Parts: sequence; C-alpha cells; structure tokens
Amino acid sequence: MSNKKKIIIMSSLVLLLAVTAIFNFVLATTATDVSANGGVTAANYFTTYRSERTSTRNEELVQLDSVIALYEEGDEKYEEATEMKMEIVAAMEQELVLENMVKSLGFSDAVVSVSVDSDNVNVFINSAELNYDTALSIYNMMKNETGIVAGNVIIMPVYAES
Repeated sequence: MSNKKKIIIMSSLVLLLAVTAIFNFVLATTATDVSANGGVTAANYFTTYRSERTSTRNEELVQLDSVIALYEEGDEKYEEATEMKMEIVAAMEQELVLENMVKSLGFSDAVVSVSVDSDNVNVFINSAELNYDTALSIYNMMKNETGIVAGNVIIMPVYAES
C-alpha cells in the first residue's frame, strides 16, 4: 500500500474518532440534562400518555382499515376487522367518559386505559397520595360504568405539581 493511501486512511480514522468524541459529548450532555429534569416529568405524564395512546390506536385503526379495504363485505376477515375496529372505538369513547368522571371527583387530571383484549381498567390520577375513600370512590365508579370485577381495576396516583 502506498504512503498516500496510508495517510488518507489514517486521516479518515482520526476525523472519524473526532466526530465520535463530539457526538459522545453532545449525547452525554443531553442525557445529563434529561436525567437532571427527571426525564418525563409528572406534569407532562398525562399529556405524553394520551398522545402515545392516541398514536398507537390510530396505527391500529389504519391497519384495520387496510384489512377492511382488502376484503369484501361478508368475508370473515372483513367482519373480524370491522368488529375489532368497533371495539377500539368503543374503548376510546369509554376512556374519555371515565376520565371526565374521575376528574369530576376533584382531580386536576386523570388517564384511564380500558383494555380491548381483557377486562382490565387502569386509572392514573394526578394526586400526591391515594387514600381509601378516594380509591373506593374511583373503584365504584369504574365498576358501575364498566362492570369490571375488583381485581381488574388498578388505580395509581401520579403526582404532578399544578
């Protein structure tokens, strides 16, 4: 190998090493800033959760729409995709109603997740703590609205300073 090629290769490697060091420094600084701020803060937890849930559901609906477009009405796969789409839409509507009901108890924010595949309901409330009376009120509300049994309702406080 000629000296010119060796110099070009070595120069390229040194340049690559310098770029890697710069990226490492930038990423380490960014990671430090995120960890110093606590990552996803509780204040934006509810907004982040809702946006991720909405984007996931939208992707599911788009996939189901593509299945529905592929098959004709009356086909088994068409009917199955249509039924799944209706279940997702019903879960979305139910979550919205339940979130507003929980907020009516005096919480500044709440997120409710209703599982389409199983009889589970997860309730995340903006509260520093969860006492027995509050948990019982939320549980009774979920039970009356959804008909779900006790073991399938999970209530978690997520404190976000207002």
